[in-house]
Amino acid sequence: MPELPEVETVMRGLAARLAGRTIRHAAIARPDLRWAFPPALAARLTGARVLGFRRRAKYMLMRLDRGESLLIHLGMSGRMLIAPSSAAAAVAHEHFWLESDDGWRVGFVDPRRFGALDLVATDAEDAHRLLAGLGPEPLDDGFTPALLGAALRGRRTSIKAALLDQRAVAGLGNIYVSEALHRAGISPLRVAHTIPGRRAERLVPAIKAVLEEAIAAGGSSLRDYVQPDGALGYFQHAWRVYGREGEACPACPGVPACTGIRRVVQSARASFYCPRTQR
Repeated sequence: MPELPEVETVMRGLAARLAGRTIRHAAIARPDLRWAFPPALAARLTGARVLGFRRRAKYMLMRLDRGESLLIHLGMSGRMLIAPSSAAAAVAHEHFWLESDDGWRVGFVDPRRFGALDLVATDAEDAHRLLAGLGPEPLDDGFTPALLGAALRGRRTSIKAALLDQRAVAGLGNIYVSEALHRAGISPLRVAHTIPGRRAERLVPAIKAVLEEAIAAGGSSLRDYVQPDGALGYFQHAWRVYGREGEACPACPGVPACTGIRRVVQSARASFYCPRTQR
């Protein structure tokens, strides 16, 4: 599933083409994805002007001049494609598309249909059932060691599981949690309530840094994910631990005692870490 950096990258691509433009035409090829589309979705979008975009966790919100926002969730295999209307060709599993007044076509392709589209009042976005319980945005200035520490205090689950809990921090996923914990020198197996304090002071800047670097790289291209223009992200080439079981830890150059990167399974998800540097 695309994580926060991938969703941010897609949103920026959509904003570059659609912000300030009018939707000349919108259409759907089926009545639902993971859930049913809202009534008259295509008609409610056609003729609307796009005011801008907002990302909340792994969701995108396209704000319209009619007081509504189109909520977009890519799900497991969803992707957005942008191409000139004159050059757009039929694409398998394209369930929704729109055309702008300056000749661009945006399509939502989702082979597994775990994605979602919905319309929500712009002034009530955060009350939507998919957004209402989300925690703080990790890239906001308000996401501080003190805030993270308060969310983790008393929690007896692992720090890996706690960070994947969208109620604690919004938008973090498996890849970037593994990478941030490595940078912070914290084991994914450590109990969450031991993090507040000095460990949180290392972890918060590590989370911010890995997300910012991934966004700058266009995200990590994994199987179905590509950017809206078809380009691949390349942050996967900068992974320090994720997917690198058995390789040397980049934090242990030439250290004989380092046994390399280890893989463990936590709650059916793979975690990668260095037992020597992450405690």
